[in-house]
This record gives sequence, C-alpha cells and structure tokens, in this order.
Amino acid sequence: MWAPAGTPKEIVSRLNQALARMLEQPDIRERLRASGREPAHSTPEEFARVVARDIATWSRVVKNGNIKLD
Repeated sequence: MWAPAGTPKEIVSRLNQALARMLEQPDIRERLRASGREPAHSTPEEFARVVARDIATWSRVVKNGNIKLD
C-alpha cells in the first residue's frame, strides 16, 4: 500500500494497522492468492528499505545494460 509523500506518521501507522488486520482475514488472504499475490505485512520502515533496495538494484541493471527509454 502506498500513501502520498508527506502523509503524517500517525495516518501511516493507522493505515498500516488496518492493513495488518485485513491481511489476517482468511478470505482476504485467499482472494489475494487467487489473483497471484502473496499477502505479506511489514512495517512502513521495512517497506521503505525494500523499495530503496529495489530502486538501487534496478538502477544498476538499467545503467549496466545501457537501457534507454524509447
């Protein structure tokens, strides 16, 4: 789940808690799996680390592969 930059931490925390509760529901988990997704929950800080790592990884791939946007 994403929120706009600058969203107050209290709101991010409330959204994160609501998402955690939602992902505990078996019917929600099954619907996500049925659509090819694997439900997972983390903290906003961990999610930010994963996103930063992925950006760094794919930035290197693009640079090393000399990939250009058409």
